[in-house]
Amino acid sequence: MGRIIVSASIENGLDASLRIQSDALVDTGATYLTLPSAWRERLGQLRHLDTVSVETATQAVVSGDICGPVLLRMGEFRPVLTEVLFIEMDAVEGRYEPLIGQITLGTSPSRCGLGRPPPRQVRPRVPQGRGLVTS
Repeated sequence: MGRIIVSASIENGLDASLRIQSDALVDTGATYLTLPSAWRERLGQLRHLDTVSVETATQAVVSGDICGPVLLRMGEFRPVLTEVLFIEMDAVEGRYEPLIGQITLGTSPSRCGLGRPPPRQVRPRVPQGRGLVTS
């Protein structure tokens, strides 16, 4: 199975001047928008909402802080106001790999298919005289 990488912009939901631009992995095995704890200060003061334990792809259990609000922009889709999970991550070749998980994907217009806008809703035409008959 291939990897889906999207260009993402994550900004403080209350201060648009505090922003991170990065590629992110769309990970249906992840739950949250997940960023390295090392980036937390770059988004400024975010409200701490919860501390959770999560299992990583390597089956390690790590603790992380859920904070928000942040505004996530993925490609050309409409931005989504969401929460972010900060966890300790190892940089691979000097780079972190942020994750876009299921909760974030479920609230995003991108859920209709990454890489293209959602399909336009079209109502079927009913020919004259062939509509539903009600009594």
